[in-house]
Amino acid sequence: MREDRIRQLIAQEAARLMYAEGVSEYRDAKRKAARRFGPEKSLSLGSHLPSNAEIHKELQRLIAIHEEKTLPERLHHMRCTALRCMEMLALFRPFLVGSVLTGAVTAASDIDLHLFAESSEEVEEFLRSRNIAYETDVVTIRRGGSFVDYSHIYLKEGKVIIECTIYALGDIYRVPKSSITGKPMERATITKLRKLIADTARAEANPANV
Repeated sequence: MREDRIRQLIAQEAARLMYAEGVSEYRDAKRKAARRFGPEKSLSLGSHLPSNAEIHKELQRLIAIHEEKTLPERLHHMRCTALRCMEMLALFRPFLVGSVLTGAVTAASDIDLHLFAESSEEVEEFLRSRNIAYETDVVTIRRGGSFVDYSHIYLKEGKVIIECTIYALGDIYRVPKSSITGKPMERATITKLRKLIADTARAEANPANV
C-alpha cells in the first residue's frame, strides 16, 4: 500500500512538473519527481516509478481542473495552426500526433508533426524557398536493439512551436508506438484533422446533441 501511495504521489508530482513547469518529456518528469521522494536509485529504478499512462491521466486531471474554460479555445487555436502548417507542408504527407491531437494541451504544449521525405534537406530547401524561418536538431531514439537518429525541424507561429520529425518515405505505413499507451500512435492526416475541428466546433455549439 505504501509503495502504491508513493507511486501515485510521484505520478501527481510528475504531472505537476509537466503542467506548471513545462517539462515536456515523461521520462524527465518522472525522474525529477522521484528525486523529491527519496534517493534517486531506490526510486528511479524500482517499482515506485509510475507509467507514462499514469502520469498522463494525472496531467489530464490537472488540465480539467485548472483550464476548463480556456482549454477549448486553446485547443481550437492549436489545431487550426497545425492544419495551416500541414496544408503548407502537404508535399511531405504530414500527420498530426501528440497532445494537440489527443486534446491534453497546456500553455507550454507544442505541435508535433511527422513528415516523410527523401531527406531532411529536402524539407529545409522547401522552407528556404518560401523564406520560412526554421531551426534544426537531431534526436537519437532507441528502436529495438539499436539507436536511430531522426532529424527534427522546428517552426514557429506566434508563440506556438511546431516540431516536425522527418521520417523516410518508406516509413509512412510504419506507425510508431505511443510512449503513453505502448500501442500504435494515433495520427491524423489533413483530412482527418479538418473533420475533427469541424466536429468539435459542432459539438460545442450544440452540447445538447452530444
